[in-house]
Amino acid sequence: MKYRRLGYTDLQLSEVGIGTWIIGGARWEWGWGVTDDEESIRTIHAAFDQGVNWIDTAACYGLGHAEEVVARTIKDRRSKVIIATKCGRGWNEETGEVFGRLKSWSIRKECEDSLRRLQTDVIDLWQIHWPDPEPDIEEAWGEMTRLVQEGKVRYLGVSNFSVAQLKRLQSIHPVASNQPPYSMLRRDIEAELLPYCAANKIGVVVYSPIESGMLAGKFNKDYLNTLPANDWRRTKSSLFQEPEFSINVEFVDKLRPIADRKGCNLSQLAIAWVLRRSEVTAAIAGARRAEQIKETTIIPRLTPDEIKEIDGYLLERDSKLKQ
Repeated sequence: MKYRRLGYTDLQLSEVGIGTWIIGGARWEWGWGVTDDEESIRTIHAAFDQGVNWIDTAACYGLGHAEEVVARTIKDRRSKVIIATKCGRGWNEETGEVFGRLKSWSIRKECEDSLRRLQTDVIDLWQIHWPDPEPDIEEAWGEMTRLVQEGKVRYLGVSNFSVAQLKRLQSIHPVASNQPPYSMLRRDIEAELLPYCAANKIGVVVYSPIESGMLAGKFNKDYLNTLPANDWRRTKSSLFQEPEFSINVEFVDKLRPIADRKGCNLSQLAIAWVLRRSEVTAAIAGARRAEQIKETTIIPRLTPDEIKEIDGYLLERDSKLKQ
């Protein structure tokens, strides 16, 4: 495992971190179906065994459940693990619906709640989950800054923020990192966001590099139909809906010979592709089972010719989506 410095901070992150969206379970509207907590703990331990040194979670994952599982997992090794969690989302306990909330009172309460669930005295990297409601981002950031001054948080980051929104926060307190989606299938951050973050010493931790399994090469129509009825991919992502679904499956099939030549699987290839950019600090890999995370933490390096070949297939895919 290799490590990269996160922005201006002293945090050295493994190039791949373990994401906990999946392990939140089925209680909320963005759940992945029922999960096994003991299997989740084994999966995170397997990531540690591969050299992973940080966990990305969020208060709303499973309505607090993911943070509680993380606490159980790291209770004997807290000093060796970097915890990144998120704030700014409230929820309805009965319906599992989540919503944006960035008021000062809520931010302070969320910090206390996360510290309690995580069973820790300090959060290493605390991130605004979404700029929602967008007019309140400065209010939230100001309260987060006060919590840093109180020693409850080490560094502040954001997730899903634009360059314009980053600039609004920088004058209040330095932004340590931004966490955007980035994959072969979502490349919009390359134009403006990545260059801005590099120029301003803001780390970039990307999520969904495998696009929730799409780039892992296991999806076809039959497999899609096996997903639980409450799996968010059935209703909330265009990647898994026609006509884009079939175009994506065709694109992934073209990547298989490249992965075979490199002696890796498609998930490893997808993560290697996002890590080819020097602006990217690290990528988040989610997993339900230990064998999955063992695969995605061993990352090859792509050659210029391989990158060019993939770019050609991406051009074909994009052209078909426009037809």
